[in-house]
Amino acid sequence: MTRLQGAPRPFAQRLKAGESLLGTFIKVPTVHTTEVIGSVGYDFIVIDQEHAPFDRQAIDTVILAGLAQRMPALVRVDAASPANILGMLDCGAAGILAPHVDSAEKAAAVAAACRYRPGSRGFSRTGRAGGYGSVGVAEHIAQQDAEVLCIVMIEDVAAIDAIDAIAAVPGIDALFIGRGDLCVAMGETATSAPRVIAAVRAIAAGALRAGKPLLAVAESAEDRAAMEALGARSFLVGSDLAFLRRAATQSLSDHRGR
Repeated sequence: MTRLQGAPRPFAQRLKAGESLLGTFIKVPTVHTTEVIGSVGYDFIVIDQEHAPFDRQAIDTVILAGLAQRMPALVRVDAASPANILGMLDCGAAGILAPHVDSAEKAAAVAAACRYRPGSRGFSRTGRAGGYGSVGVAEHIAQQDAEVLCIVMIEDVAAIDAIDAIAAVPGIDALFIGRGDLCVAMGETATSAPRVIAAVRAIAAGALRAGKPLLAVAESAEDRAAMEALGARSFLVGSDLAFLRRAATQSLSDHRGR
């Protein structure tokens, strides 16, 4: 993808270098919340195709809004199929989060869909990712393979025992611990349950052994510190809808409490 003048180094390099990065989920399929999030200084967003009403056109537009703020957009895909991943990357996504990856085989399939070489990503340079044809074939292939992030979400019980095999798959750039899904899958109702904490530690240790970056949700400043102690450096904090609800609730309370 062509770069804006004066743009910072690629997001993938920053994440892999272990920079402390903060992002948030985008649930609203319009540009406005993305523009606000970018304007206050967040490092990245994750467009939530899995749990919000996003179609490809809305995702394309929100990615553009992020680029206008020089803020990269990852997409949490609702299906990690090659066709869906291809669409997100051609729109210019900085990478994808693939949910429910619980085996090395699934991880390898996701990685292949994200890469030209080695991989099986369908080739096109006529969209945003290829500068609408302005980027040469070899340059486009090399740039996309170097800069697109393939992140797998570890959120199933089966993934815990397979964590070393998953983390070792070539082309997997980082692991995201989906503690909410993991908690429910384990029959618990709180991420603070001892069984969930033990599972999270096992997953984090697997990422550390493989030398792969670890991402997580930060539920609070204290929670972020605890996850940093396990090796996480990039965090998702809330969502545009959560921010709206919190601010609206506080505003109502302030005015009714007069």
